[in-house]
Amino acid sequence: MIYSPPPRITKAVIPAAGLGTRFLPATKATPKEMLPVVDKPAIQYVVEEAVAAGLSDVLMITGRNKRPLEDHFDRNYELEEALSRKGDLRRLAKVQESSDLATMHYVRQGDPRGLGHAVLCAEPHVGDQPFAVLLGDDLIDPRDPLLARMVEVQEREGGSVVALMEVEPEQIHLYGCAAVEPTAHSDVVKVHDLVEKPEPADAPSNYAIIGRYVLDPAVFGILRKTEPGRGGEIQLTDALQQLSADERTGGPVHGVVFKGRRYDTGDRGDFLRAIVRLACEREDLGPDFRAWLRRFVIEEMQAS
Repeated sequence: MIYSPPPRITKAVIPAAGLGTRFLPATKATPKEMLPVVDKPAIQYVVEEAVAAGLSDVLMITGRNKRPLEDHFDRNYELEEALSRKGDLRRLAKVQESSDLATMHYVRQGDPRGLGHAVLCAEPHVGDQPFAVLLGDDLIDPRDPLLARMVEVQEREGGSVVALMEVEPEQIHLYGCAAVEPTAHSDVVKVHDLVEKPEPADAPSNYAIIGRYVLDPAVFGILRKTEPGRGGEIQLTDALQQLSADERTGGPVHGVVFKGRRYDTGDRGDFLRAIVRLACEREDLGPDFRAWLRRFVIEEMQAS
């Protein structure tokens, strides 16, 4: 019998059909994924992360009023020509960067029924190959290559892999939660149960699922049969729970425990903190911005 290595993962799915109600009125006409984090829309950070992990084929699940997402990753010949005539090669390169990142595809989630339903919309594009799912609310610092590590684990172990992060027990009700057991690798655990947004007293651990997944295509068959769960939506966590309970369906479920830098842009306060952190670390903005921030903090402390 000739051994056939597992297929190399090349496809990433980015659900982006949400309404962004927490950021109203800014998101009334502008997709939340297009809100700038310093000087780049949040969605571009996510696509760049997928590409850095070797996933050059990106499917975005969109909805109504999401056309700016497609425009951002398309060519803008008029703008490029204007910058070229001015000799502004630096800005020209920035404009062209987004359109050259990856092979982009789009499909609409006509009836938004939760993350599980959004992932199911990707089945015709993904087919029978493992694939990654990246949620746009979580920005992972490129110096901490979480997704690349998850791909490595999936290709070694098979099945599906979720990203986990330890949170304070009182925060676990905001996340999907995993019951785990250790493996031979310090940053990898075996997942044997999953619960969507449990009350702290009912949570099996303080390991929270954050917005990165590498999934076996068997998840599609389960999602097609998954009834709406918490919030009346089809929950991806519920499908993964079934996979973890029966490895014969689609292999095991593992978790990569992430201890790096994560920027949560789904909450207004955390969105602002993410901008401050990233601006402080920029070589072109950081020195002046940090100096101003120190003065501002001192003035605020003196005033109080």
